[in-house]
Amino acid sequence: MLDVEALRGEALRDIAAAVDEAQLEQARIEWLGRKGPIADALRGIKNAPPDERRELGLALNRVRDALESAMEERRAALKASSVTARLAREALDVTLPGRPRAIGGPHPLQLAEDALVDALHALGFQLADGPEVESEELNFEALNIPADHPAREMHDTFFVEGHPGYVLRTHTSPVQIRAMRRHAPAPLRVVTVGRVYRRDDDVTHSPVFHQMEGLAVGEGLGMQHLKGTLYGLCRAIFGQDVRIRLRPSYFPFTEPSAEVDIGCVFCGGDGCRICKGTGFIEILGSGMVHPHVLREGGYDPARHTGFAFGVGVERIAMLRYGVDDIRLFFQSDLRLLRQF
Repeated sequence: MLDVEALRGEALRDIAAAVDEAQLEQARIEWLGRKGPIADALRGIKNAPPDERRELGLALNRVRDALESAMEERRAALKASSVTARLAREALDVTLPGRPRAIGGPHPLQLAEDALVDALHALGFQLADGPEVESEELNFEALNIPADHPAREMHDTFFVEGHPGYVLRTHTSPVQIRAMRRHAPAPLRVVTVGRVYRRDDDVTHSPVFHQMEGLAVGEGLGMQHLKGTLYGLCRAIFGQDVRIRLRPSYFPFTEPSAEVDIGCVFCGGDGCRICKGTGFIEILGSGMVHPHVLREGGYDPARHTGFAFGVGVERIAMLRYGVDDIRLFFQSDLRLLRQF
């Protein structure tokens, strides 16, 4: 009996000393395996005196049960310790501030567009919209652009395959006709912004770009009203000290027509490569609405007059933010976009 108890004590010490699952398994094999001392003692019971066999067998079984129970407890303790250690390694300090997430911001074209629309809202213009797939009648004829006009040639216009008479609008001016027909003969002031399409692709032109146009129609409107509106718009976008000049020009849908220049934002008017030494940069076209366009819109040219102007949103953004390649606006380059 003393030998059995000594066996039990030694085995329990080995089990308690196991520091991981591998050592515990080694102790199990050593003490409870088929070649271990417990199995050897059970096999040797037959050699014990007959009156001691029963008591010896019971004692050895109690030792084996105790060792198995001790091993289960040690295994559970080792697993709990492993979980505790892993949680300690992977612990998060929830009191620390979270990692900041990168969020998007307004695109530079959106910023330029918002600035233009806000400036015209302040002058009483209301936003109007129209489709990007437009009829040739509204895109050209109604705007005094006959079939033999150069803008009607294939190299300028995207025609919609399978739908004769329809094009991707080459300017936002068709919205002017739609707005006039919707509101005629009441006076109106509208501004429209949207995508337009032309067959261009270089550092200053894109096949897809954005235009903003303003239109005012009423009684007694003249060039002085157009000039005042353009001065207010340019100063809202480029600052109160910007130099502004109007030059005679030609557009089929306005008469008389004028192009608007501002003092070069790159050289301050001293003359540089970008302004070609003139000190001025052209930014938009404008003029008094042509009588043909007024009639197409449902207005009587003998009673009503109007003025209109249009500007490329990309051009404004390039001048306002110092971007020298229009294609950068469409390339999703984060190095550019993060600046806004």
